[in-house]
Amino acid sequence: MAPVFTPFDENGELHLGLIPEYAKYLHDNGINGVLVNGTTGEGVSMTTKERLDVVNEWVKASALFGQTVMVQVGGTNMADVKTLAREAEKAKVSSILCLADLFFRPSTVDDLLKYLNIVSKEAPSTPLLYYHIPSFTGINVDVRELLRKRNQVPTMVGVKFTDNDLVVGRSCVSSDDTRDAAVFLGSDSLLLAALTQGFDSAIGTTINMFPYLNKQILKYYQEDDIKKATQSQMKLNKLIEQITRHGSWVSTMKAAMRRLTPIDVGPVRNPLINVSVSQINLNLAEIEYHGF
Repeated sequence: MAPVFTPFDENGELHLGLIPEYAKYLHDNGINGVLVNGTTGEGVSMTTKERLDVVNEWVKASALFGQTVMVQVGGTNMADVKTLAREAEKAKVSSILCLADLFFRPSTVDDLLKYLNIVSKEAPSTPLLYYHIPSFTGINVDVRELLRKRNQVPTMVGVKFTDNDLVVGRSCVSSDDTRDAAVFLGSDSLLLAALTQGFDSAIGTTINMFPYLNKQILKYYQEDDIKKATQSQMKLNKLIEQITRHGSWVSTMKAAMRRLTPIDVGPVRNPLINVSVSQINLNLAEIEYHGF
């Protein structure tokens, strides 16, 4: 599944007209699921109305290509989270992903479950996943315990696991009381390692620009060709290293999307810092030098 970038014009306003073309590009590259308004999509940098406008455009565009739509609704005040969840269900999205409160952060699994229950009640017919990304949120509750107790939230089905701790990740996907939960890997550079630990699904930014490499890793792993799978993962990791050398993850990845694909998703929005043209050129030159 691709966590899609939100298209902005050069003035930082939404460019919704690009979304049908973006959906087709992903479909043509074999990507049949999208995550809207996540970290890659700068969801927390948009107003509630903007987030809803983006969701509605993606739902319409994705319907043309049979793509599933997951929507991230958290990262703002509770009233707006509830509105986003409620409207996501009205739009008939496939699933909802939710960050916890980013200031009054839950310190225990039970606190987090109470929060997710509030969200669940606003969208009682839509599967709900928790967005575990401790490097951004500072929230590092025991995900294994959260999954074991997920039945306390009627609609909760799993998590997006954006964490490098594959010991915890392996436990989430292999333990008897959690293995039937949906656990999406969120760390691009660990795709092959995660597959060997039992993961079977991923949501990664680089799927936007390098769908073929991500699919190669999965294909070779499924064919038990670990050597080729490793080579593909190493290529992907080198690309990530070269692209992110000169800026933050979202800023550099969005710049790479603009330069390496026909989909011009525009600049990032404040407070993120746009990568300069010279830095983009340097990254691109380094990528081409390494034969990717």
